[in-house]
Amino acid sequence: MVTLGADTHKATHTVVAIDEVGRPLGEVTVPATAAGHRELVAWASQFEERRFALEDVRHLSRRLEADLIKAGERVVRVPTRLMGQARRSGRTRGKSDSIDALATARAALREEHLPEAVLEGIERELRILVDHREDYVAERTRFENRLLWDLHELVPGYQIPPRALSRRKHLEHLGQVLSPFEGVVADVARERLEHIRQLTARINALESEIIRRVKEIAPTLLALQGCGGLTAAKIVGETAHAGRFHSSAAFARTNGTAPIPASSALNGRHRLNRGGNRQLNCALHRIAVTQVRMHGRGRIYVERRKALGDTKTEAIRALRRRISDEVFRRLLADERARSLTPACMPAAA
Repeated sequence: MVTLGADTHKATHTVVAIDEVGRPLGEVTVPATAAGHRELVAWASQFEERRFALEDVRHLSRRLEADLIKAGERVVRVPTRLMGQARRSGRTRGKSDSIDALATARAALREEHLPEAVLEGIERELRILVDHREDYVAERTRFENRLLWDLHELVPGYQIPPRALSRRKHLEHLGQVLSPFEGVVADVARERLEHIRQLTARINALESEIIRRVKEIAPTLLALQGCGGLTAAKIVGETAHAGRFHSSAAFARTNGTAPIPASSALNGRHRLNRGGNRQLNCALHRIAVTQVRMHGRGRIYVERRKALGDTKTEAIRALRRRISDEVFRRLLADERARSLTPACMPAAA
């Protein structure tokens, strides 16, 4: 089996081929265009058994990955951390496209069960919508903070309830409060208020669209206690096809809920995993906290762990790990259901 490691950039892609023991067999640099990708596939065809290994930087490798999969090539994704470790352990010093491509190939050769790349479709569309909504929310927060300072100057002591600026009735009332004032500060405050009103309408529209989509593609995940529409959409978008993970343990390692061994002794000590996808980890934490608050099975599990000597934080951390396994099972169930429905098949990315 020949492994072809790629170092991807905006203008060019450099690919190095290695054999089963890591010896370089050849190297090529092609333009980062559709024609360049076809040239790369033609060059790689000299190796009968082959697979491509791409560093997992999908803003640079997304189009190359899609073109390779469409051409029938097998593609695995190599985390940037593993590529960096392979480069530092190599005998060649420095950093170049060739060195990085070779390090990517050797990291893929060394590591088993790397996630297989698949064509992106509805998962990526959902992630784009979720990220777009979050950008609007962040912009609204900035304008709300500025507006609060304007109100502190215009109406000292005026109190606004928490999260009130995202509600229509409070925005309308605040418009009435600002209407008698004149001057630059009042004009800017009214302009900011109008912008907040527009952002809120767009955020609500995006939320409705996201929830509508996630109900269609992930009903099993949505049925999980504590998993709301936005949380489910975040999980689906960030997971980017659960079938690429070989087990629930691999999924837990990716989302940061799998503990890390902390001792070489036989006491079985572990420490907190602060790596992994923190967006996924945060979504799983929201589910865990909600389950505890709703007095469901999560609450029972946490109480049992606390009775065994865990702190509340440790108990919730353990619950988060169990939820990771359940989420993985439900993601796979939803993906199998979609695969049986031609209308829901992912579009080519």
